Amino acid sequence: MEKQLTFDARGHQLTNINVWTPDSQWLVYDVRPHGGSFTGSTIERVHVATGEVQVIYQATQGAHVGVATVSPDQPARYVFIHGPENPDSTWQYDFHHRRGVIVSEPLRSPAVTLDAFDISAPFTPGALRGGTHVHVFSPDGSRLSFTYNDHVLHERDPALDLRNVGVAISDHPVLSAKHHPREYDGNHFSVLVSQTTPHPQPGSDEINRAYEEGWIGQEGYQKPDGRRQRWALAFIGDTLSALGEKHPEIFVVDLPEHDSGYRQAGEKPLEGTPDTLPAPPASVKQRRITFTAKGIAQQPRHWLRTSPDGSAIAFLMQDDDGVVQLWTVSPNGGEPQQISHAVTSIQSAFSWSPNGRSLALVCDNSLMQLDVESAKMHRLTERTDVAPCADAVVFSPDGKKVAFMRQCGEFAQIAVTFSR
Repeated sequence: MEKQLTFDARGHQLTNINVWTPDSQWLVYDVRPHGGSFTGSTIERVHVATGEVQVIYQATQGAHVGVATVSPDQPARYVFIHGPENPDSTWQYDFHHRRGVIVSEPLRSPAVTLDAFDISAPFTPGALRGGTHVHVFSPDGSRLSFTYNDHVLHERDPALDLRNVGVAISDHPVLSAKHHPREYDGNHFSVLVSQTTPHPQPGSDEINRAYEEGWIGQEGYQKPDGRRQRWALAFIGDTLSALGEKHPEIFVVDLPEHDSGYRQAGEKPLEGTPDTLPAPPASVKQRRITFTAKGIAQQPRHWLRTSPDGSAIAFLMQDDDGVVQLWTVSPNGGEPQQISHAVTSIQSAFSWSPNGRSLALVCDNSLMQLDVESAKMHRLTERTDVAPCADAVVFSPDGKKVAFMRQCGEFAQIAVTFSR
């Protein structure tokens, strides 16, 4: 049975993952009019059973906020994008002008900045020189992933400001030198873990964009030799085919076991230079996982999500008939496995059930639960003329409910239904 939770004349935007509080009682959202308009001023949550709404954070000084996610541990912590305060003609919200902010229960004050910002050379290791986006806690809540755009290179040439993936480590605050009035400190040590180049060699594993990342497994994944890789991320990287066509493919980065590994620079400095992006730590090397004929699906937009045991990275790709299906591939590589065999294309991002046996997604204008073993899809909502929104279909931590959005007139509203 479907239940609509929000009704007022505002947008209600769920992020694509980690929108439930750990007790599966509240859903966290922002109030952007729509996903592409960053003009919301509050982060809120709604109680699934009662419909009670609470404001978690109110932006001030002309700033805007959005794209909220929740930590998996108690007490809950909320992280979201924060735009610049007192924006003016020289400094406004943009991909390279935004930061992560964390608010914690029960006090919700003070709000703390996640990533330090330092755009004055020489730069600071652990600080960033640009904006972060879609911050997602690791399954144990000890670190976060994010996507990143660089202010320093954007000022030189926007074509050099390549989207990348990064990781922030808690309990390692970073102080900015504050030589610029817009610089600030952060309470996490932040590094990039992907590596991009403006002009990938056609037919190579080089990429010019890294994005839509996801943590691998609740406790990492098992390598072919039986060892456990505790920390890893999967992300989409845009390669060029031998003919020079964009081919989005799946990449994996294995991350350091200990926090000290994030501080060890490789051949290039962690903090970057005036001419180069920040570089990954010495031990972090990206590894290409898929080598598809056409690349994985670019529409609908989706984020890589891995089964709880870490053995299967789920993604969307067209089958031989041009229908977008759900596939999986091992973080160790190998041939992708087709899971769904739908007649019509999958229409949304997706999430795994906590037991790893199914995924929730939109197909045939309905919310569906896809059984991994049998490949059968089960309708969780009735088919409607307008499909549920594509951005977010998220299982609750207890596996009993699925949250999603419907477009109701001008604005999206939040709904839930029960899983099978």
